[in-house]
Amino acid sequence: MNNNAILSKFEAYLLTEKRVSQNTFDAYKRDISQFIEFLNKRKIILKKVQLKELKKFLEHLHKQAISARSIARKISSLKTFFAYLHRQFEWENVAKDLRIPKMEKKLPRYLSEKDITTLFKMAGKDKTHNGVRNRVMLCLMYSAGLRVSELTNLEKSDVQFDTGFVTISGKGGKQRQVPIPHAMLAMLKEYINITLATFSRKKNQTVPYLFPIAYGGKIKPITRQAFWNILKKMCKKAGIDNAVSPHQLRHSLATHLLKQGADLRSLQLLLGHENLSTVQIYTHVEKSHLRKVYDKKHPRS
Repeated sequence: MNNNAILSKFEAYLLTEKRVSQNTFDAYKRDISQFIEFLNKRKIILKKVQLKELKKFLEHLHKQAISARSIARKISSLKTFFAYLHRQFEWENVAKDLRIPKMEKKLPRYLSEKDITTLFKMAGKDKTHNGVRNRVMLCLMYSAGLRVSELTNLEKSDVQFDTGFVTISGKGGKQRQVPIPHAMLAMLKEYINITLATFSRKKNQTVPYLFPIAYGGKIKPITRQAFWNILKKMCKKAGIDNAVSPHQLRHSLATHLLKQGADLRSLQLLLGHENLSTVQIYTHVEKSHLRKVYDKKHPRS
């Protein structure tokens, strides 16, 4: 079996047995395809690969000026791939001794509450179909602390108006229930009953997606890239100069909730993080805010 055939079997394993998310699958596919291409150019078959070949591949990546974070992810992909080869073919797991370097955790960038208010006001000025949709997407992403893929894949049936929750399909297909503020629920109801209903009538078909677009004669959910471009344009109109990513809206909500006294466990459940340690990066914000309050308000400061 040649290298490319083995790669195809690994991809099938990721989708059918491991059941990884589409984003995770795409990352594994990119990383391992790059490694297979490296081997094919040197006419090396996978069964003969030793640790020295893996190290040469990593040296090759370093020469291409690939970031340390990307290399760390590729090492993780290689470890998963060779663990699979060991189970599937009983080959030696030559990647088990590869060490993933510890990455310095960057503090998450976020928008101030004032910036969020300015952004929302600007988004509300566009009364067109797309403008209303974009405003609802923006407000919902922030209000529920969603990942961009979670937002774009939402369907109308995910919103439970009777309970005030929305069902989110997160990483690895794991679902969570997220409470939605009453104002956001009212905005969603109006959007579904008017804007989305009008879209469905024009297309003469029932549309399950919460944020659909017509593309190539077909109705599909809006893409992550499209929302990114929408957000960039809205930020520019709002006078927010720094480049803002969709994920920063999520960081912004987490930061603002901590400042209002939310505990980390609640934040973990809201954001859908598997480990509590993942949300502990936000504690710097809580501490810095506490420092400011202490210095400003404490009678002995």
